Amino acid sequence: MKRIIVTGLIALSGVAHAQQVQKVSDPVDWVNPLMGTDSQGDLSNGNTYPAIGRPWGMNLWTPQTGNNGDGWQYTYSAHKIKGFKQTHQPSPWMNDYGQFSLMPVTGKLVYKQEERASWFSHKAETVKPYYYSVYLADHDVTTEITPTERAAIFRFTFPKTDSAFIVLDAFDKESYVKIIPSENKIVGYSTRYSRGPIKNFKNYFVIVFDKPFSTVNTWNENGLERGKTEMHSKHAGAVVGFSITARGEKVHARVASSFISEEQALLNLKELKQDDFATVEKQGRDIWNTTLGRLQVEGGTIDQVRTFYSSLYRTLFFPHKLYEKDATGNIVHYSPYTGKVHAGYMFAGTGFWDTFRALYPFLNLVYPSINKEMQEGLLNDYKEGGFLPEWSSPGYADIMVGNNSASVVADAYIKGLRGYDINKLYEALLHGANNEGPVSAVGRKGVAYYNKLGYVPYNVGINENAARTLEYAYDDFTIYQLAKALNRPKEEIDLYAQRCQNYRNLFDPETRLMRGKNEDGKFQAPFNPLKWGDAFTEGNSWHYTWSVFHDINGLMGLMGGKDKFVGMLDSVFVMPPTFDDSYYGGVIHEIREMQIANMGQYAHGNQPIQHMLYLYNYAGQPWKTQYWVREAMKRLYKATPDGYCGDEDNGQTSAWYVFSAMGFYPVCPATDQYVLGAPLFKKITLKQENGKSFVIAAPANNAENRYVQGAKLNGVGYTKNWISHWDIQKGGSMEVNMSARPQTTKGTQEKDFPYSFSTDKK
Repeated sequence: MKRIIVTGLIALSGVAHAQQVQKVSDPVDWVNPLMGTDSQGDLSNGNTYPAIGRPWGMNLWTPQTGNNGDGWQYTYSAHKIKGFKQTHQPSPWMNDYGQFSLMPVTGKLVYKQEERASWFSHKAETVKPYYYSVYLADHDVTTEITPTERAAIFRFTFPKTDSAFIVLDAFDKESYVKIIPSENKIVGYSTRYSRGPIKNFKNYFVIVFDKPFSTVNTWNENGLERGKTEMHSKHAGAVVGFSITARGEKVHARVASSFISEEQALLNLKELKQDDFATVEKQGRDIWNTTLGRLQVEGGTIDQVRTFYSSLYRTLFFPHKLYEKDATGNIVHYSPYTGKVHAGYMFAGTGFWDTFRALYPFLNLVYPSINKEMQEGLLNDYKEGGFLPEWSSPGYADIMVGNNSASVVADAYIKGLRGYDINKLYEALLHGANNEGPVSAVGRKGVAYYNKLGYVPYNVGINENAARTLEYAYDDFTIYQLAKALNRPKEEIDLYAQRCQNYRNLFDPETRLMRGKNEDGKFQAPFNPLKWGDAFTEGNSWHYTWSVFHDINGLMGLMGGKDKFVGMLDSVFVMPPTFDDSYYGGVIHEIREMQIANMGQYAHGNQPIQHMLYLYNYAGQPWKTQYWVREAMKRLYKATPDGYCGDEDNGQTSAWYVFSAMGFYPVCPATDQYVLGAPLFKKITLKQENGKSFVIAAPANNAENRYVQGAKLNGVGYTKNWISHWDIQKGGSMEVNMSARPQTTKGTQEKDFPYSFSTDKK
C-alpha cells in the first residue's frame, strides 16, 4: 500500500490549494508506467509503452496489443492483448529488435496472434515498473510478470481445464524453437530487427516451466505441427499444453535471453537464482525505490509527485545494457558491428539527437556511474565499428542528423567522469567530425562542404542542411571544450573554436532567423520561416534558430541586442501555430502536437526548442523563464495515458521535466553550468553518488508563487542566473524565495548571465 502524508485543503487569499504531499516513502508507488501510452502515429502523447524491467536492464517486458512488427506495440485505447513480449524498443519509429512473446490460452488450441488475442480491461490490470498483472477474459487466465535485468518469472493462473496452453511466438524473419519435454524447457532464437545493418544477429532465449507438458506442438507460417518438438522457419513458434486439475492452479515460467548464445542465455537465467516470484518482485521493488529515491521531493501536489516520479522512471531505461556476464563473471557483449563476441561494455537503444540535450547531463548529475559504463561502451562502438553511433538500435541506424556523440562524450568528461580511455574517445570525436560515416546519420554528412564553406549548403542535395550546420557548430564547441581539458595542441583547440562559430553563416539579418544558404553564399529563396523540414529537422526556423547552445550572447548580438532578442523569444508564444507542411506533403505528428498545445510556435513535443524557455536568463529577464517553465510543466505533463505533449524519446522529454522541477536545466552540455528556472516543489533533495546531498528548498512554493524573489546558496545571497555542477557536487543547499510577483531586478546584470562562448573569449 502506498504510504503518503498529505496536508489538508488550505484556503489562502480566497484560493483553494490542492493537497500537498509532505513526504514520499516509496517513490515507485507514485510511478504510472502507462503515462504516454495513449498514442498513435498521427498524434503522440508520449509514444511510450509500459516498460516492465530493471533500470537500464538488457531486456524489458510489455503486454502486446499491436500486431507483430507494429511499433505501437501497446496502446492504451486497445481492448485485446496478443502476447507478453520481450522488447528492446526505444520508440515506435525505431521499432523493435530481438523480440519474442508468450501467451496463455485455454480451450481450443490456437496460436495465430489474431486467434489467441484476448479481451482485457485496465480495471483488471496492475502496472508497476517491477511487476505487471492482467486478467485475460477470453481465456480466464491471469498473467503476471516480474523481471530482472536479463531474465523474468511469469506466473499464469489458470482455470480447471485439460486444455491449457502457452504459445511461444519467436516472430518472423527467421526463427528457431526446440521443445525439450524431459526438462520442461523451450529454447530457440529470434533474428528479427528493424534497423541495420547489423551482423549475425540472434536473440537466444530459454524458458523453463515448473510443470510437465501434457502436449507439445510447434508451428510456422504454414501451420501447426502436432507433436513436433523442433522448428526452424521464417516464422517459428511453439505451443505446450498443461493439465490443470483445480481452478487457481499456477504455472510458472522462468525466462532469460542472450545476444551471445543459448549457453549464455542459460547463464543469464541464473539471475533468478532459486528465488520465487514474490522474492524477485520484492527485489525489483527495492531496486526501483533505491534508484528513484536518489531524488526526494516534498511539498508538491499529488499530481505533481506522480508526474515527477513517472517522468523520472522514463529516464532510467535507455540506453539499455547490451552486455552480459560470462561463466567467469567477465563483462562481454555481442557486437552488432562485427557479429562477434568481445570483452567489455556495450549499450544500445538511444538517439543522441534527442538525448544529448538533457538525458545524458541528467545521468552525469544523478547517476554518473552508469554513464561511465556507457562511455566505455562508446569506446567499443568506435573500436568495433569505426565510428561512434548517433542512433544505436542496436548498431548504426540511418536516421536523424548531427554529430552529437561529441556532446555526450565531452559532457561526461567535463562533469568529472574518469577511469576510461578519454584520449581514444577524443580520437573518435575527431574522426567523426571530419569524415562521413557508413550511413548518412553517422559521422558528418556534408563534412567537406562544412569544413570548406563553414556550412552545409541548401542546394547540393543534402537534406536538413541548416539543422546539420547548427548542430555541427555546437558539436565543434564540445570538441573545443574537451580539447582544452585534455591540453591538446593550440592549433587544434583554435580550429574547433573557429568552427563553433559557423552558426553565424546561416543567420539572416533581414528576418533575424536562421536560414538555409546555397553553395554560392546566397540565402535560399523563397524562404518561409514556418516551413517544417526542408533545411531543418522536424521543425522550422523559429524552432532551430535557438540552437546555438554555446553562444547565446553571440546570437543575441546578431539579433541586435537584448531587447530585440527578448522580442524574438516573446514572438514564439505570440504567433499563431500556423505552419507550412509542404516538405512532408502532409501534417506530421510533431506539427499537430504544436498546433493543439495553444502555445504559439512553441513545439515542446519535439526536442530542438526545449531549451529555449531558459534563454531569457541570458538577456537579464529571468522572470520570463520562470513563468514559461512553470507553465510548460503545468500544461504539458501529467501522469496519465495522454500525459506527454509529443514523443517522450528515450528519457529526453522526461529529463526536461525532472531538471525543470529541480529548478535548473543544462542549456549547454559540455559546460559545468545549469541555467536557473523555477523549482516546482517546496523541497527536493538530490542524494549524490559521492555521498553528499544537495537540497533545493522553496518553502513558499505553490501554483501562484512561480517567481523567484531571491536565492541563497549555502546561506549566502546568490544573484547568478545559473548554478555550477561543482557547487551541487559539494553538497549543501539552495534556498529560493518564491512569490506571485515577478522580481525584475534580480539577475539583470551581465555578470550574472550564463556562459556564452563569445563572452568567454572576450
